[in-house]
Amino acid sequence: MNAIARFWRDPAMPHVESRRACDSRACYRPHAHPTFSIGAVDAGTSVFTGAPGGPVALQPGTLVFVPPHRVHACNPAPDCAWSYQMLHIDAQWMRAALHDDTRTSHICGEDAPVRLIREQTAYGAFCKLNALLFSDAEVDEKDPALIEFLGDRDHDVGQTIDQPSDAAPHRQRIAPLLDATDETPPALRLSLADMAERIGLSQYQTIRAFRAATGLTPHAWQLNERVNLARAGLRAGEPLAELAYRLGFADQSHFNRVFKSLTASAPGQYRR
Repeated sequence: MNAIARFWRDPAMPHVESRRACDSRACYRPHAHPTFSIGAVDAGTSVFTGAPGGPVALQPGTLVFVPPHRVHACNPAPDCAWSYQMLHIDAQWMRAALHDDTRTSHICGEDAPVRLIREQTAYGAFCKLNALLFSDAEVDEKDPALIEFLGDRDHDVGQTIDQPSDAAPHRQRIAPLLDATDETPPALRLSLADMAERIGLSQYQTIRAFRAATGLTPHAWQLNERVNLARAGLRAGEPLAELAYRLGFADQSHFNRVFKSLTASAPGQYRR
């Protein structure tokens, strides 16, 4: 059976995006999103990487709640295919919709843990919500359903995967670079030497600090941020060639390879 991947977006609901993939063997490199993300394993065995203690096996019916900017990857077990759903939600919208910063900080704050929920009621509710999003129902029905699902899941604990214990101080050391996305895209094409000079560390210390704080090397972090910008550009309808040039990729082929490695879809497929 051929793998099938479908995306759902609606200009009337710019704060949420959904994806369905069936019988997929495509793999993700470790990556992070600026969004609060929820994944659901529908079939097949997959592996979550991003836990300090090592990979975690995920069985069908598992929900994975990933806070913004947490480096992770979910991939099929070796030589296997899997089916899954993925929801990306704007974290700022989510906080406003639930109207309780204290309530949401422990699930989508910077230091919030990844949560693995293996409860069939929660999985069924997620499938029902995603089916509604992909349907022809009105926005006035979809948005309240999304808010209700997020509020109901606030109390689900399941298995938690915390950030590495030493991540916070390293994140503080490289904060000027992490915050430099306001200067994008030039700030995401700095050399390692330039990055080290900006934060007053040696190049070796910069690499070590990035790995401890984000789970990525400086270069991998830059590519991840550029792909996140590319997703926004594609949603806005920016032509592929212009987008690749603006974000500093060597050519459109390079852009396609990097984008696919981090999103498991080609830019053109994602845009459609």
